Amino acid sequence: MNIISGDYMEKLNTPVKLEDIKDLKVGDVVNISGKILTARDQAHKRIIEQGKEKIPCDLQRAAIFHAGPIISGNEDSGYKMIAIGPTTSMRMNPYEKDIIEMGTKIIVGKGGMDENIANALKNEGAVYLVAVGGCAALYVDSVREITDVHWLDLGIPEAIWELEVENFGPLIVAMDSNGNSLFKKNNSK
Repeated sequence: MNIISGDYMEKLNTPVKLEDIKDLKVGDVVNISGKILTARDQAHKRIIEQGKEKIPCDLQRAAIFHAGPIISGNEDSGYKMIAIGPTTSMRMNPYEKDIIEMGTKIIVGKGGMDENIANALKNEGAVYLVAVGGCAALYVDSVREITDVHWLDLGIPEAIWELEVENFGPLIVAMDSNGNSLFKKNNSK
């Protein structure tokens, strides 16, 4: 099993397996090691337009971080991650159901997502994790390497960056694979 129980945090490795996330509950704190992909609005839109077979990265059991990283350098000199913080996830609502159905198992962002996404997470056995806003410098320390970049024509923040991370977090389970939502729970109070 890829989950290693700690004193207060679950550790996930990517590519994630269904059994690794099925028991996660709203409010659990996790971190991720392995590969994560950054993707914002324009990348999500292009993924849908291109279709699963034509996208340049593997979404099967992947973790997607709604983030627009700050990057220095270029293809010749190499890229360096300066900061990476979460983007408001609601902007991806029109696309995320399809992305989840393409095999993505972990979505990371901030601010929550709609009921359609909650249903897709439940149907596909996936989870939505909230990254803490204002922790861009903390999160960048978990990035070990930028392994690839796709669709740089969209601009640095909108491109898909493939990142190798270690103990990326803390992240809070906000929507689990059982249909529970931290936002729905708190709004009802």
